[in-house]
Parts: sequence; C-alpha cells; structure tokens
Amino acid sequence: MAHVSIIGTGNMGSALAGLVTKGGHTVESFNSSDADKPVTGEVVVLAVPYPAVAEVLAQRGGQLAGKVVVDITNPLNFETFDDLVVPADSSAAAGIAAALPTAKVVKAFNINFAATLSSADIGGQTTTVLIAGDDADAKALLADIVTAGGLRAIDAGALKRARELESLALLQIGLAAGEKVSWTGGFAVVP
Repeated sequence: MAHVSIIGTGNMGSALAGLVTKGGHTVESFNSSDADKPVTGEVVVLAVPYPAVAEVLAQRGGQLAGKVVVDITNPLNFETFDDLVVPADSSAAAGIAAALPTAKVVKAFNINFAATLSSADIGGQTTTVLIAGDDADAKALLADIVTAGGLRAIDAGALKRARELESLALLQIGLAAGEKVSWTGGFAVVP
C-alpha cells in the first residue's frame, strides 16, 4: 500500500484523503500550522491554491526530493477567472518540476471538482482522473491509487500536457463560477 501526504486540508485535500483511504492506502494531511511536521509519504499531493505553491516549495522542497509530487493546482487569475497566470508555453506543473528537479512531478485532479471525487460520479459516468507526467512509474502508482479508490485513471501523456489540463480547468471553473454548470458536475470521459 502507498503512503500519501496531502498538503492542504480544504475541499480538495479532504476529498483526496477520502479517495486514498477508500482504496486502502494510508494518508497524512498537512495544514498551514503543520510547518514543522515532516512529510513522510512516497506520494505528496499539493492540494493548495496555486498562489501558495511557492511557499510550500520554499518550506518543504528538500522533503520532496525523490518523491512523486502530484500537482492539482490551477494557475488561474482568480480575479477574473478568464486567464492563466503562467506563460502560454508553460504550466504550473512545469514550474513545480523545474523547482523540484529530483522529484517525479505529475499533474492530476485539477479538472476534477471535490464533489465528483467524493461521489465517483459525473452525470452517470465514473469520475475519470487524467494524469500527465514524464515518469511512467509515478503515473502508474498514482493510477493504482485512483482506481483502488473507485475512479478511472487515464494516462494523458507527458508533463507538457499539463498546459492543456490547466486550460480545460480554466474553462470548467469559469463555467461553474459563472453559474453555467454546477460545482458537482464537470467533464466526463466516456469509455
């Protein structure tokens, strides 16, 4: 069984903790007051808002060396919900990978709302988690955690695909923020 550290205890962090434990894996959660608590999981999920990533990396970067680091963030302009704040040819995940050169960074969960992770359902379809990354073993480990928790996992390709995943999330979050779709819905992948 995998041991997963989740940095962030908000809606997404809580939903992911439930998914991990449902699949029989162990989880430890970290909130902002746990600065001195060491990260021990072989998989570390960054379940914080994108603006908090730099602080997490500054505080815990050394602890993340060699680990599978899952970036679930969306680098949105939170004032307008109509743009990404990373360069057009990059992604939040690429920035994290550059800051953590010995970690195995993957992008996942950023197009999933917490409610669909908890319910395992989007419009009658099993919730699907798209996983992008450059390390096949890291993606396989995360896919095993996802499927053990009752969701579908699809390998979305190399880490460079994170840009498209972040753009898809921009669209989805913008629609939900504009009350055009529900926060309990999302995009479903039909097999």
